[in-house]
Amino acid sequence: MEALPIAAIHAIGSSNRRFTFGVAAPAMIPQFSGLPVNPAHTRAVFLLVGASFCWSLGGLLIKAVPWSPLAVAGGRGLIAALFLIATNRGLRFHFSRDQVFAAFAYAACTITFCAATKLTTAANAILLQYTAPVWVALFGAWVLGERATRADWITIGVVLSGMTLFFAGGLELANILGNSLAVMSGIFFAAMTIALRKQKDGSAIESIIMGNLIAFFVGLPWILEAPALDASGWTALLLLGTVQLGISYWLYARAIKHVTALEAVLIPVIEPILNPVWVLIAMGEKPTFLALVGGVIVLTAVTARAITSVRARRALTPPPA
Repeated sequence: MEALPIAAIHAIGSSNRRFTFGVAAPAMIPQFSGLPVNPAHTRAVFLLVGASFCWSLGGLLIKAVPWSPLAVAGGRGLIAALFLIATNRGLRFHFSRDQVFAAFAYAACTITFCAATKLTTAANAILLQYTAPVWVALFGAWVLGERATRADWITIGVVLSGMTLFFAGGLELANILGNSLAVMSGIFFAAMTIALRKQKDGSAIESIIMGNLIAFFVGLPWILEAPALDASGWTALLLLGTVQLGISYWLYARAIKHVTALEAVLIPVIEPILNPVWVLIAMGEKPTFLALVGGVIVLTAVTARAITSVRARRALTPPPA
């Protein structure tokens, strides 16, 4: 459902007439004060939330494909690349340093996360990957000049604390390789986000397409040796390529132009909260009390940070003429 256009809101606030979509509205509908807004940033926040919904399917779907980690990463990468090529026009592959670096960082992020999800629990993989905001906060100011604010650091602390509670009963230290790959995935996720943000004046989708193709060629030898999939396996793989990667990064590439790199990894942090919800629906696993408490903490912190960032951008946007 499309939201009420920002221009219409300004029109309602600045006009003496009360109307909704050209139809006279009752007098009890309040008029807006015409506060300055940044519609591009507000829309980007919603795009990031949509991307996080798609990403949250990863843990369940990756485990549903009976292939090796590299085969799954390569298979979904090819499907995602074809999907993004078909749904984007005017692609420009100029192979600049930023475009290529972002592509390799993306491929490394998706491959290591896929492997981590196979080798350890989905909860461990997603929790450890979402140390990414810390790396972005540390390196974002150096690379992008986007210095983390006090509110950002507070949000990071609250989010990490809440996520620790959320997975307190399931965070195991046994699967060292899987956990290590999950941490690496978080580092690559941060590197990818910063590199995509550096292309904010261009187009980031080409890097994502290239990254998916890199993942495919890396996983191709394992795909050729993989067993044939049944209907459920193909369904999971197609959903991984089209929804979990394709649609999510279609949204993410458009959002990254209008948010800071830190916002781009803080706002979608609701992904690891939604991940167990799909497991609950599909497998009947019930979250613990600590998980519920942690989920409330994380959702509250991220929602509050998103709202404050939108309000801050509104305050910085000059009022309409």
